[in-house]
Amino acid sequence: MAEEQIEYAGLPRRLAAAMIDALILLIILTPLTYIFNQGAGFPGLDSESGIVEGGFDWSALLIQDLLPMVLVIFFWVRYRGTPGKHLMNCQVVDATTFGNLRVRQALLRYVGYFISLLPLGLGFFWIIRDKKKRGFHDLIAHTVVIHLPINHIAAVEADKPIEQLLKEVR
Repeated sequence: MAEEQIEYAGLPRRLAAAMIDALILLIILTPLTYIFNQGAGFPGLDSESGIVEGGFDWSALLIQDLLPMVLVIFFWVRYRGTPGKHLMNCQVVDATTFGNLRVRQALLRYVGYFISLLPLGLGFFWIIRDKKKRGFHDLIAHTVVIHLPINHIAAVEADKPIEQLLKEVR
């Protein structure tokens, strides 16, 4: 595929997608956290049973850390992006093949988010500077985020090759 055909997604589009995803996760995870913690951690709503004092909060680890990681990696591998990315007509793809990410690659990208946060989010601001608009997490996992100037339904078709999607635009 010719490099000039690719439009890489910039920081504003990616930031908007991340905010949409954060809102979706908040809507899903807040009730789950409340249910599994029986109100503990919610001021004014704590139940008498709550969490055992001094015990490790397994539900917080599962619901607030592992569940979001599994969901994000699943969406990257299966659908080439999270709901927020798709609403912004973006896809997360392998930088060489422009195909779906492998699980290992998606896991590296997810861990790379934490590296991109240090120091002071420099890895995310690197998107502004990089020619292919990659953050540190993209460089670590060898991924790119592309913007497809096509409707949302076609962008979600993860099984369709990127070349075919770009031809449909024309």
